[in-house]
Amino acid sequence: MTSTQTIPQNAAVLKVELLISNLLRIGVITSLTIVVIGTVLTFVHHPEYLQSRDALADLISGKNAFPHTIGEVWTGLLMLHGRSIVIVGLLLLIATPVMRVGVSIFAFLYERDRIFALITTIVFLLLLLSFLLGKATA
Repeated sequence: MTSTQTIPQNAAVLKVELLISNLLRIGVITSLTIVVIGTVLTFVHHPEYLQSRDALADLISGKNAFPHTIGEVWTGLLMLHGRSIVIVGLLLLIATPVMRVGVSIFAFLYERDRIFALITTIVFLLLLLSFLLGKATA
């Protein structure tokens, strides 16, 4: 192998690694921003949380439950409920590494590594299946 053949391949690998790095960084920063905005909105809409220990205890006790379904989150977003916005931020945080796995599939295909592309595709499908079949218990 000559040095002219390895340089483009190394450049391609570096581009893919930078893409994945940026995806993770942007996903986490965006998620954090959304969670902070939702938290601020929650306290703006409910200033009693800052003034009363009992009200704050109600918030964190679970009596004022966060939305649990996509429909509840969507309805809360339309009404600018802070808790729904926080949930969107948390969902984005969960989705960020899943998106990384999805991008890795294309990276392996780009590098013509079919074995790793297949393995990564299986992992990606298992992640999606776990989200579809999984449920939280209260």
